Amino acid sequence: MPSIWPIFTLRRGCTPANGLRKQLGQDDDRAMTINVKLDRMLLDRRMSLTELSDKVGVTIANLSILKTGKAKAVRFSTLEAICEALDCQPGDILEFIKE
Repeated sequence: MPSIWPIFTLRRGCTPANGLRKQLGQDDDRAMTINVKLDRMLLDRRMSLTELSDKVGVTIANLSILKTGKAKAVRFSTLEAICEALDCQPGDILEFIKE
């Protein structure tokens, strides 16, 4: 099964739609963000980042980038593996916030 590249933009102002908004003359004031709640889920599951890394097959460094909200995107396959390891849904890890 082919990998599906970036599905979620996690930093403000990084979406391809911003270019379209600028072309249409719309302000960037409507920018939205995705809040990553991975740290909360790890606490709830009493699991360390190292344990999650071992279960998911993603480096601790990359999970840390995702956890701190510095990631620009996440693959469906990574999100699926995290949800499986934590026994949760994507909405338990990701939260949409309209600014």
